[in-house]
Amino acid sequence: MLKTIAFAVLTAACASPVFAGNGLLEPTLKMQPSKAHATRVAITLDACMGKTDFRILDTLVNEKIPATIFVTARWLKHNPEALAIMMSHPDLFELENHGENHIPAVDKPVSIYGIAAAGSTAAVAQEVEGGRLAVANATGHQPQWFRGATAKYTNSSMATINQLGERVAGFSINGDGGSLLGAGMTAKHIASAKDGDVIISHINQPTHEAGEGVVRGLMALKARGVIFTRLDDPAFNAPSN
Repeated sequence: MLKTIAFAVLTAACASPVFAGNGLLEPTLKMQPSKAHATRVAITLDACMGKTDFRILDTLVNEKIPATIFVTARWLKHNPEALAIMMSHPDLFELENHGENHIPAVDKPVSIYGIAAAGSTAAVAQEVEGGRLAVANATGHQPQWFRGATAKYTNSSMATINQLGERVAGFSINGDGGSLLGAGMTAKHIASAKDGDVIISHINQPTHEAGEGVVRGLMALKARGVIFTRLDDPAFNAPSN
């Protein structure tokens, strides 16, 4: 069922194609500037597959930092302990759709960062719907947002996602470079966030240095008095037309 939600303070824009000539887009997502002169930042963390970085999860819980977690069906299947922690803190964690098998939601046969894309409209729809069902079954929540593997799309694949009732979740700051950056650079990227930024990082790589950087960056933002928010914050939504 198509769900139309008007977002009063969120704006999404498609950046220029990331790879020249192939039509792939990486959407940007930012909040409108705060009228209350407060710095508001949305933390989004991808749980692609594999394990859980409890350095990050424990920090979010202990410091009471809300975050939107994009989970795949594969991650949900293998991380019941982390899921239970998230579900026990509904005030902190919003779980959204990262797909069924972490396949790029691109409707043509290309390889992105060495990962084969879905390759067709039907395969994109399967990736989105498989992820949606996994989130709904695990949480009882119907996801409103989708972020595909690699965060790359075509205009037509984004239209397919929207037709399935979900909004494509872009970002404005790439915190950890796909969890491949070192701790220092990751912390610097996250700590640089300004009012309205939406940060992407990862919570599924416990052996990577980037996880330490995510923690350090979050703590730097908290020390600045940043207000953390999620993509389901009621303040983001306006009544549907």
